[in-house]
Amino acid sequence: MKRRQFIAGLGSAAAWPVIAQAQRPAVPVIGYLSGASENRDLARTLAFRQGLGEAGFVEGRNVAIEYRRADEHNDQLSALAADLVQRRVSAIYGFDPVAVGFVASLARPGGNLTGVTTLDVMLAPKRLELLHELLPRAVNIALLVDPANPVSADTQWRGIQEGARMLGLQPHILKASSERDFESAFAALVQQRAGGLVISSTRLFNTRADQLGALTLRHAVPTIFQSRDFAAAGGLMSYGETTGRTIASRVAGSYVGRILKGEKPGDLPVQQATKVELIINMKTAKALGLTVPLTLLGRADEVIE
Repeated sequence: MKRRQFIAGLGSAAAWPVIAQAQRPAVPVIGYLSGASENRDLARTLAFRQGLGEAGFVEGRNVAIEYRRADEHNDQLSALAADLVQRRVSAIYGFDPVAVGFVASLARPGGNLTGVTTLDVMLAPKRLELLHELLPRAVNIALLVDPANPVSADTQWRGIQEGARMLGLQPHILKASSERDFESAFAALVQQRAGGLVISSTRLFNTRADQLGALTLRHAVPTIFQSRDFAAAGGLMSYGETTGRTIASRVAGSYVGRILKGEKPGDLPVQQATKVELIINMKTAKALGLTVPLTLLGRADEVIE
């Protein structure tokens, strides 16, 4: 795919929705590109359609949508995107333009891209800092990444390395590219003598937050992740944005509609969600024999008893 074929991108630093332009038919056709399965992506799909509707476009009435799903196989995304471009769709939703350098700036992205971004990937060092505050004596801290999403994994690993250097910690990296790898990853924590774990933000982990929360409790590993679902399922802490990916998808749909009406994507500012919440599961903290500092409790937006 050539860069000139893109007209807009919408989504998150971990998984940006993107829009790409070809020649417009009488009834515009949008390509919907997702790495998730249909069931796991249902909420965001509905939110995207809602955003389109807010801009005056209804699927089956005045806009058509071509769906392409990788079903958790990220290596298929490029081929699926190329197929949508060849089909001359008016726009493609579903990329990561910041990570690959397509967006020049958030205020005026320029060229063919714009979008809605969240900060989840960029919050990895802050999650490490919060975990260190709770575990001041733990020196070895691990980061769990998905190697099938190398851009996200590399970005967060670099952030963790820099944060660990400033805090005097020894970082380790663990890898899991499917649910089958979860158990072996947690087993590796013992070999690395890791005192705590930071779970990176990526599609695989985001859609299995409750499963990961239960695993960290069962393995008695003090862990922080981005999702409240993680903390609610037994994870120790979560620190992430409250905007939600469904809301970002709704805004993305609205942006697509505006572009279909003639607005230039390069003139549309990349919207950035900035509100984050810290959630602490005190039941898990007690089960792990941890004392949560009052300074940390005082900053928590929610405490699960």
